[in-house]
Amino acid sequence: MERRERVFVIVFRLLVERPSLAVMMFLQYAIWGTWSVPLAGYLDEELGFTGLGLALIYNALPLMNLIVPFTAGQVADRFMPAQWALALFHLLGGVLLIALAFQRELMPMATLMLGYAFFYAPTLALSNSIAFRNLKDPEVEFGPIRVWGTIGWIAGNWLVTLARTFFGSLQWGLIDLFALAGGISVVAALACLALPHTPPVKEATDPLAFTKAFRLLRDPNYRVFFLIALIVATELPLYYVLTFPFLQSAGGVVGITSENLPSWMTIAQIAEIFTIAFMLPAVLPLWGVRKTMLLGIFAWPARYAVFALAWAFYQTAPWTVWLAVAALALHGFCYVFFFVVAFIYTDSVAPRDVRSSAQALINVAVLGFGMLIGGFFAGWLKDFFTVDGVTNYTFVFLVPTVITILAGLAFAVLFREKPAGEAASQAN
Repeated sequence: MERRERVFVIVFRLLVERPSLAVMMFLQYAIWGTWSVPLAGYLDEELGFTGLGLALIYNALPLMNLIVPFTAGQVADRFMPAQWALALFHLLGGVLLIALAFQRELMPMATLMLGYAFFYAPTLALSNSIAFRNLKDPEVEFGPIRVWGTIGWIAGNWLVTLARTFFGSLQWGLIDLFALAGGISVVAALACLALPHTPPVKEATDPLAFTKAFRLLRDPNYRVFFLIALIVATELPLYYVLTFPFLQSAGGVVGITSENLPSWMTIAQIAEIFTIAFMLPAVLPLWGVRKTMLLGIFAWPARYAVFALAWAFYQTAPWTVWLAVAALALHGFCYVFFFVVAFIYTDSVAPRDVRSSAQALINVAVLGFGMLIGGFFAGWLKDFFTVDGVTNYTFVFLVPTVITILAGLAFAVLFREKPAGEAASQAN
């Protein structure tokens, strides 16, 4: 069977055999997508928060990714069935999201966001762990399952657009993003009860499994991979935090508004669907980790350079705004060919009994330290290049353009892919 035909067969077979995994991923990322993308624009335009204020809100999740995931890894590896833990975290997170919907001031909102992130952060590692534990060939099958997370992210954004367009949710008297996300989180908790039973690994006897996950860093190639992943992750918050305000400010010349922008932003996830469901299963086995991740890294400066160009000329050449909107499609390569491959690579080189903790380790790098540093960096850049209330996004986006080019060159020179068995043996 040809590779492309095989990919289609895998996609449809998994829908029949493991529908609950697809639902899990859909709801997991629908929660995040509902509030994450449009929240920056709401905080900037409706509440008047500064770049530092945006950083404090958005950095709650990266901060908790530093504290919580190892606990979640231990839960999945040692103590409790992973699907039960996932249900509990989504339920408690949903309650806090609904509470956030009634906040307007920075410090109460930041405090509640920390509480919410404490419960949501573990679910990122746990959902990956449950998927990997219940797939026969994760390298090929994980993409078609993970793509439902992207579809969920799109659905969350479209839900916001529909609520604002047809029900005037911006005027509800509460923050519509959090109310909608909280409802989805409660639904996700209930859906987790239908997941495949994923008990702790019986042969895992070491109660400090996460220390063994750190042994992966003994391998020089994994160490390079880990550090480059962390550096690239510092530039991800510039996309999540600043793209919405950037397009909100420039998009008025072509009819893009706060109401319809969430749906325009889903171009990135639509492209991600194609990349993760069809390109990744075909390309990764053929190209390997190194070449696939290199393509992913160099898509980053391409996207940010287009953003910088668009802001420089949007007033005299409005078509450049549409060029920036089109560049959202590069997110498929930026995220899938780098971060999703990073999760797959980590799973392939980690010893079997600590794979959940190894997933927590890479989550700490990219969704913890990287996003935390990047969140404050994004807020600082916005404030630094803002004069009289107007942000110069050309200068803002030129900075990550340069950083990601340098990261890609370093990865190309220093990283050498090893067979999974060889890398895993060094971690034992």
